Amino acid sequence: MGWEIVALIVLSIGIVYAASLAFGALRWNGKTQALRTRLDAARSSVGKRTVDFGDLDGLPAPVQRYFRTVLTDGQPVVTRAHVQHEGTFNMTETGEQWKPFTSEQWVTTHRPGFVWNGRVAVLPGVPARVHDAYVAGEGILNVELLGLVSVADLRGKGELADGELMRYLAEASWYPTALLPGPGISWEAVDERSAIATLTDGDTDITMQFAFDDQGLIETVRAEARGRTVGDEIVPTPWQGRLWNYEQRDGLLVPIDAEVAWMLPEGEKAYWRGHITHLDYDRASAGETV
Repeated sequence: MGWEIVALIVLSIGIVYAASLAFGALRWNGKTQALRTRLDAARSSVGKRTVDFGDLDGLPAPVQRYFRTVLTDGQPVVTRAHVQHEGTFNMTETGEQWKPFTSEQWVTTHRPGFVWNGRVAVLPGVPARVHDAYVAGEGILNVELLGLVSVADLRGKGELADGELMRYLAEASWYPTALLPGPGISWEAVDERSAIATLTDGDTDITMQFAFDDQGLIETVRAEARGRTVGDEIVPTPWQGRLWNYEQRDGLLVPIDAEVAWMLPEGEKAYWRGHITHLDYDRASAGETV
């Protein structure tokens, strides 16, 4: 076989791969936009539009300290957030196979929901595209190689929705006005350094324990039973998120780095480590109703 033929074959393979990559990205972007449209369509009335420290009376002491540390009395509440991350994702539960990822996330706080759009470099030149979402009360997990070949496609209520709403609540320190007491969210004291938050959205009801550091900031968030995807099954498993490196962003003090892990019988198993590269907000305005 002459080198001209070999070169032609290589070129043809390259063209097919590039076309597949472009088509997969286009197809995936369409799915992302459809989820974002559903997310915005599910938004509800904002209710209270500004932070009022007078509403903190009666909350557990560490929760009051947290709000007074990260918020400013009278500032508008966050209605939507846009987050971009970079980090690494562990592809196996039995070892350490960390792969780089980048992602973009859109969040609404009234009604609670989010769409996470991730791109994980599973092999050189072969990205896995991931949607992890909670939209209109439904949990969603969709994974496709190149945006073309389905690896996982789960959606529904029950344990999947519970787990995704837990993710929303655990990440709420990125948009902390969503943690203020009000319809759908309440706090219960545990001790001087921790408290339990309960979040209700429709028929989905979840609780998580927040632990606070010496500065009054959220240090860890824990769920005693969050749904872990094992094959085609959802297995309730203890879960913990750790938050650090707080910075001021648009008048809010928020953590820029995070790690999440399953608390397995054999020990803690981290699977996501992320750093925020971009964060911005939409705020409630005087005449806003959604």
